[in-house]
Amino acid sequence: MTTILVVDDEFLITDILVDVLEEDGFRVLTASNGRKALEILDRETPALVVTDFMMPLMNGLELAQAIKANPGWAQIPVILLSGAQGAIARGYPDLFVAVYDKPFRIEAVVAMVREIIGNPSRS
Repeated sequence: MTTILVVDDEFLITDILVDVLEEDGFRVLTASNGRKALEILDRETPALVVTDFMMPLMNGLELAQAIKANPGWAQIPVILLSGAQGAIARGYPDLFVAVYDKPFRIEAVVAMVREIIGNPSRS
């Protein structure tokens, strides 16, 4: 089963993403900030990371930089969801395969996930 790591300190957004992605056939892991996400990455390598920008301890930009700096994780695509920092993130096309401003359309995010890593419910 294809694994996705969702990183967001807003539990409602995390819950929505988990529900939709699991319904689509993905296995979803969650973390509430970038540091916790790095702990998960030390144990597992997901096919994709979906992260918020503004989070305590380590933000989404710092997380993406840490992912790309690690040779074992550098190939993992990262999607960013942002309330106000989308313009900043768009300045780093080497870090993010897509940037969505909040509020985002869940259908658009799921379509991008499918485009990047496929659709497990049809595999």
